[in-house]
Parts: sequence; structure tokens; C-alpha cells
Amino acid sequence: YDHLFKLLIIGDSGVGKSSLLLRFADNSFSGNYITTIGVDFKIRTLELKGERVKLQIWDTAGQERFRTITATYYRGTHGVLVVYDVSDGESFANVKRWLHEIEANCSSEGVSRVLVGNKNDGDPSKKVVLTEDASRFSAAMGIQLFETSAKDNINVEEMFRSLTELVLRSKKEAALSESASGAYGNGGNGGLGPPGGIKIGGKSRPGTKSTQKRSGCCK
Repeated sequence: YDHLFKLLIIGDSGVGKSSLLLRFADNSFSGNYITTIGVDFKIRTLELKGERVKLQIWDTAGQERFRTITATYYRGTHGVLVVYDVSDGESFANVKRWLHEIEANCSSEGVSRVLVGNKNDGDPSKKVVLTEDASRFSAAMGIQLFETSAKDNINVEEMFRSLTELVLRSKKEAALSESASGAYGNGGNGGLGPPGGIKIGGKSRPGTKSTQKRSGCCK
């Protein structure tokens, strides 16, 4: 492989973090809910634009009693998926707390992030977190939103690929910036940034341009 990245899946308990990981890594789904004890991880290699990227994806427990365990696993993280359940308003309200936790545990700037509204597969009347509200929030936070279904395999591959592309782009921009900084005293990335927008059912809708910073990983 050409690159090795560590991705972290965080969010409240029961939002489907393990199901997203299983769907992406093993293309499988289990309807039986099993609480993740501490952390679990899987590995999958992707090919992006001719480069092989090995992903080490960590699934963390959402329960408060595991918070100290979870915190240690932010170290070395390049990208984070913040997951909520579209049928659970409290899990969406807690997204802010999870985003703050990323900031608290990641000392370096700009660890790549995406917001994931999972379980977008049930009765529409049970969907309490509306796409419009989640879209406004993600735009304000400068991160991309994906509405997914691990059960029906909707947007899972696209979401993981998008985050991987953000991490890869950030790594290359950081390298270019360092190179330019050495040559000219101060480098830049030409205004490039990760794409904004939301993904619903495999289709993209334009969104607000992301303000996400360039990055490396948590130190």
C-alpha cells in the first residue's frame, strides 16, 4: 500500500457504528444489536486514483463509562466519522459534544471529519432529524453530511471513500505547504478544501463550501 490511515467511528451508543463498520469492511449486516465493549477495529484497502490506501478503522463504544478508553484511541487518528441515528433526536443533539471531544483529544489541526446520519431506511414518519436541519448544521460546522443505511447498504461505501479522499488530500496539501514554506517562507494550498454538500441515497446535492483546515493526525 502507498498510505496507511487510521479512521475513528464515534457517536452515541446504538446509532449503528458497528453496523457501518461491518458493512464497509465485510459487506455484511446483522440485525442483532451487540454492544461494543471498548473498541474494535477492521482493516480494508482502497484504491484511489491509482494509489492504494490501507484503512485501519476503529469502532468505539458510545457509553459514557468507556469514554476514557475511547480517548486513548484518538491518538494517531487521521479521520473521524461522527454518527447519529436519524430516528433519534438526542443522538443528533449530542453530535456537538462529540465534535468538541475531537477538538479536545486531537492536538493537531484539521483532522478530517464527516457527519453521518445512519438508519436512513425506516418509516419516513419516524425520521425525526430532518435532512434540512442536519444539512444546515453540517454546513455551519464545515463538514460534509452523509445519510446512510448500513442495513440497506446506502451511501456506506461513498461515505468511507469520501472521508479517505479528504484525509489523502489533507496529507498531500500539508506536504505541499511544508515544501512551499521552506522555499518561500509561507505556503498555501491555493484555496483548495474538501467538498461540501450532502449525500442522500447515493445522490449528491451541492452544499456550503467546507471550512475544514488542512491536517495531519492526532498527536
